[in-house]
Amino acid sequence: MVILGVDPGTNRVGYGIIKKNEDNISLLDYGCIEVKAKSNHNDGLLIIYNAFNEIIKKWKPEVLAIERLFFFKNAKTITQVSEARGVIILAGLKNTLKIREFTPLQVKQAVSAYGKADKKAVQKMVRLLLSLKEDPQPDDAADALAVAICSANTRDF
Repeated sequence: MVILGVDPGTNRVGYGIIKKNEDNISLLDYGCIEVKAKSNHNDGLLIIYNAFNEIIKKWKPEVLAIERLFFFKNAKTITQVSEARGVIILAGLKNTLKIREFTPLQVKQAVSAYGKADKKAVQKMVRLLLSLKEDPQPDDAADALAVAICSANTRDF
């Protein structure tokens, strides 16, 4: 099973693609969708939507696992990230992917066994779980891989 993990954002959206075979998880790809700071928000949403359509067409995942919004201090930020999540989920639905959502706490517990792990700890555990030579960079991509790993280790398919 191929799983696309997503760490949503407005200017940078992390993605990670893994393959799960029985008890083995392997890395296929990871990176970030960058939205230029000068783009207006609606143009940025279209960039994100189109990028995820391309990623889905290339890797043909069966599942889109995405991080749920948990808490933001800034109302404008939460609205914009919610809209980005919406277009990412729409891309998944239009491509008939199963959508799975996880809180940051669930993701951190799945990869580090500690729900309050910091970014560095998550990167290190993702590196270890996927047998990588170095921590995945940037941290948005590592977080997306952690979301995919969380989905792979959750048994409610």
